[in-house]
Amino acid sequence: MSRFTFYDKRGNPCAYTNDEEHIYLFNGTPVAYLYNKSVYSYTGTHLGFFSNGWVLDNSGYRVFFTEDASGGPVKPVKRVKPVKNVRSTKPVKSVRQVKPVKPTSKLEWSRFSCNKFFE
Repeated sequence: MSRFTFYDKRGNPCAYTNDEEHIYLFNGTPVAYLYNKSVYSYTGTHLGFFSNGWVLDNSGYRVFFTEDASGGPVKPVKRVKPVKNVRSTKPVKSVRQVKPVKPTSKLEWSRFSCNKFFE
């Protein structure tokens, strides 16, 4: 079981996973999950793609990177991770949207912030 942290374009730790599936904010809120190289909200909305340690939005722009991310734009210096709060109970997963065609990966950062991406 691998654990990794998702960092934003400023190097701020935004979210994490302890099991390579469920994604939590550091306040303990479950916000999304990984399935078949995609990121889905618990309501079933397709949020983006997970590839080479990067989370890409549905337009192919870079939203987050992990410690193992390769390629892409220059990554900022990673900031210190906050303490993880007790995790809340995960909601039931709704039916997933049909996965869109994966766009070409872009070298630019997405306009989405951590909270906006997971809305």
